[in-house]
Amino acid sequence: MPLVNVMVSGRAYTIACDDGEEEHLKDLATHVDSKVRELLESVGQVGDQRLLLMAALLITDEYYEARSKLESHAKTAGDLANAHEEISGKLNQAETQAISLMERSAKRAEDIAARLGHA
Repeated sequence: MPLVNVMVSGRAYTIACDDGEEEHLKDLATHVDSKVRELLESVGQVGDQRLLLMAALLITDEYYEARSKLESHAKTAGDLANAHEEISGKLNQAETQAISLMERSAKRAEDIAARLGHA
């Protein structure tokens, strides 16, 4: 299990991760560090534990908001899929009716041509 050194709020931390996850862990730590820096700019130094807690809360809030949007988009996609299915059914029905109407029209034209041929 590899160990990765990351920096958050000017402090070094060594964290274990699965093989191949090193870069992802570094990216996550960079994101946490950016949140901590934002907080430092807005609230000042309130202690490392409080800063990390506040950063975790902000990141969790972003996560919940993203999850809510994803659920909303999934519902919209489901609604669109249902509408597509309904419209496709109506289109197939209209196509069947049009074919039937064309066949009847062709039959009538053939009957008229046959009568004219006998006259």
